Amino acid sequence: MSTITRRSSRAVRIDAVCADAVEAARAAALEVAGADDLGAHLGAVADDERVVTHSFACTNPGYVGWRWSVTVTRASRSRAVTVDEVALLPGPDAILAPRWVPWSERVRAGDLGPGDLLPTPPDDRRLVPGYTGADEAPDAVAFRSLSDELGLGRVRVLSVEGRDEAAERWYAGPAGPDDPIAQAAPARCSTCAFLVRMAGGLGTAFGVCANEFSPSDGHVVAFDHGCGAHSEAVPAVPAAPAEGQAPGATVEHTHVLDTLRYDDVE
Repeated sequence: MSTITRRSSRAVRIDAVCADAVEAARAAALEVAGADDLGAHLGAVADDERVVTHSFACTNPGYVGWRWSVTVTRASRSRAVTVDEVALLPGPDAILAPRWVPWSERVRAGDLGPGDLLPTPPDDRRLVPGYTGADEAPDAVAFRSLSDELGLGRVRVLSVEGRDEAAERWYAGPAGPDDPIAQAAPARCSTCAFLVRMAGGLGTAFGVCANEFSPSDGHVVAFDHGCGAHSEAVPAVPAAPAEGQAPGATVEHTHVLDTLRYDDVE
């Protein structure tokens, strides 16, 4: 049996009587853990004077690295050992659950489904009150009623931070210039007739695609984005064979979408 002395502000010597009470500790752990989940004795540590905690391996496959801890003690000048508590505690190599994260930090794009509600915190830095000329925000309920009555519209609007975050996210994502379909496009969205420009600050760099044949139809796209459904995408006319070139020679031409041939199906 291995013994370890726990040191605090002063050294505490492990009590010999409590350290020897392995079988009493095992019996207490057996009542809680059961024979199938209780393993070998791992050692004992001194918690205080005449207070010792015994550890037993947990053999339950769902608690790898955990151990059953049984704390025993005895009164001064007494040889009788009393069990204080039995607990299942993680060991140094225990498999633990991930750190708990509030729901508001766990939500990711695409998690929201039909019927789900995602409350916006009142101090969301992406939003600012939908009014100007006041130093303090009025009561939210009263302002909402007043804005509806006067037709002022939204209680809050995008802040500068919220607009910049959206612009950076859109530009770096599939709607930006680095997307593979944009890299292969014949021209940019800024020159496409199907681009519907946005209003406000975001309208200086983004618009909405209105081409039903484009993969971006109905989505925000950057002016630097592009696709093969550009309004001015005209396939190049195959050049005539050069003088001296055989009539059946292959002439390079721009690839266009083939909708006439049948697909080979194995």
